[in-house]
Amino acid sequence: MEVNRDEAERCIDIATAALTNEQPEKAQRFLEKAQRLFPTEKAKGELKWPPGSHSEFGGTSGPRQRQTPSDYTRPEEKPSETSKSYSADQLEAVKRIKQCKDFYEILGVQKDAPEDELKRSYRKLALKFHPDKNRAPGATEAFKAIGNAYAVLSNATKRKKYDQCEEERRHPSRQGPDNGNFEPDISPEDLFNMFFGGGYPSSNANIYTNGRMRNQRRERRERRERQRDGGLALFVQVMPILILVIVSALSQIMVNSPPYSLSFRPSAGYTQKRLTENLKVPYYVGEQFSKEFAGMNLKNLERTVEDDYISNLRNNCWKEKQQKEGMLYRARYFGDTDLYQRAQRARTPSCAKLSEITASLHG
Repeated sequence: MEVNRDEAERCIDIATAALTNEQPEKAQRFLEKAQRLFPTEKAKGELKWPPGSHSEFGGTSGPRQRQTPSDYTRPEEKPSETSKSYSADQLEAVKRIKQCKDFYEILGVQKDAPEDELKRSYRKLALKFHPDKNRAPGATEAFKAIGNAYAVLSNATKRKKYDQCEEERRHPSRQGPDNGNFEPDISPEDLFNMFFGGGYPSSNANIYTNGRMRNQRRERRERRERQRDGGLALFVQVMPILILVIVSALSQIMVNSPPYSLSFRPSAGYTQKRLTENLKVPYYVGEQFSKEFAGMNLKNLERTVEDDYISNLRNNCWKEKQQKEGMLYRARYFGDTDLYQRAQRARTPSCAKLSEITASLHG
């Protein structure tokens, strides 16, 4: 299968890095895993070399010596073809994602797909289209589209609103999915890290930007050239930001501050702690609060406080669950016992508090 082939290639990359770091046992383990997932001549050829004597990264017992840093060709002298290579299947997959008309088509699921199916589809596509794995033109945009699709559809409220606007999204005058009103609460990169408990493994020293690889040395040179432009150019660039800051500060002065805060903020005047009458939710107010709010006004305000508090708990609970599930998935995939135990012990305090409040409301 195509997914197994991608995973097998990644195992080969990990094995190559292990050989570079003189870890032959680890390399042997990942090469055998690559053969089980998707047998290839490349992995088969690597397995023929005994530990410690690889054709490119072997020790002193191998037929070839390790190359010294001076033996490597510099990027300016001879461009590397492997850093820009991609398969025709990867390019076609990127084109397919770009041609999708809605989030369901991007993830390849039905509109009544449950949350578990959404997660499985996202895991498979995120690994397949991650910029460190897929270097075809447009792969970055496809990776972002996949992350945005899952971030919206995994949120029950956003998914309901998204489904209600189906006819508007499919209007003939529009091109591509109408996602402007359905911005996710988390970036595709943060969502990927939350699922897999950290960044995508990569030994490449270059940076992936807009579907192309740019060398870090070139970026440093460009930064130095920009610094020589002079103070006047910098002032012209900063001027719009200064204007926005001044306008924002003036608007904040003219707009009344909210009557409460869920956190202690002495700089803003929220220093007096109170508890709501119903759920005993703590919130902070100013010194003049008692004179301005009483009776029905106070009850309505405390209802708003409790709604905001519950909404924050739900968002934090969702993030905690996603992070824990991502750690468990990585632990099972790589066979990491320590990571699995840490994931099992990982706490979800927001979820526990939300369950407690829900029980009190229904009790």
